[in-house]
Amino acid sequence: MDTNALIQQAMDFLMDYGPRLLTAIGILIVGYWIAKIVSSLLVRTLNARKIDATVSNFVGKLLFGTLLAVSLIPALGHAGIQTTSILAALGAAGLAVGLALQGSLSNFAAGVLLIAFRPCRVGDYIEAGGTGGTVESISLFSTMLITPDNKRIMIPNSRVMSNPITNYNAMPTRRVDLTIGIPYTADIPKAKALIKEILEKESRILPEPAPLIAVRQLADSSVNLVVRPWVNSSDYWGTHDALLEAIKIALDEADMSIPFPQMDVHFHKEA
Repeated sequence: MDTNALIQQAMDFLMDYGPRLLTAIGILIVGYWIAKIVSSLLVRTLNARKIDATVSNFVGKLLFGTLLAVSLIPALGHAGIQTTSILAALGAAGLAVGLALQGSLSNFAAGVLLIAFRPCRVGDYIEAGGTGGTVESISLFSTMLITPDNKRIMIPNSRVMSNPITNYNAMPTRRVDLTIGIPYTADIPKAKALIKEILEKESRILPEPAPLIAVRQLADSSVNLVVRPWVNSSDYWGTHDALLEAIKIALDEADMSIPFPQMDVHFHKEA
């Protein structure tokens, strides 16, 4: 083949498509730098707002890829490539992927909300998704709980966000609710004074709000008193168990043992 002819064809190709290729490359370069700058600014903004680093980095990369793809379409168009079929194929592929991953996407969206709004934090004891435990970690797709008997439970984030979340460590103080039954024959003021004395000896009980001791119910087999002192959240279970034991011992010593359910049966002899 004639070398001069090849050179001439190459020159003609460059003359026809060179400016388009240079324009396309320029669009890609500009789009790359814009995507990099905008995504970096977004990541820094999210980090400044104390958003979890996992979420901020993921969102930054997602935005970077989206902006780069947006700049790729006009670049291909300037290069003389038909983008209509490419856009249609990408749309169909995106729809198929979205349908296949709709469960994972819902978990991801719920994970972003959990990390952004923080209804619970690592170390909190919560009830969520039908189970309870201490939060070990919150990732983009699942939440890990450690149960009191040291079992690890993984809950999908969509299940956590779609149900009520009870956070037992969100507030600094908690109220201990106890129900104490005494016999109907017992002296109610004496029983209340006895319980008040026990509460005053417990150092973990807070002076404010003042503890409540009151008659709550005249039950079938007992007069039920409610005992409601306030403690720091970290002292809840220790105080709860210690009070139950101390009140039981004190009532036994005062001959006011907590009654158990009982029923009186009367037989009538017919004439």
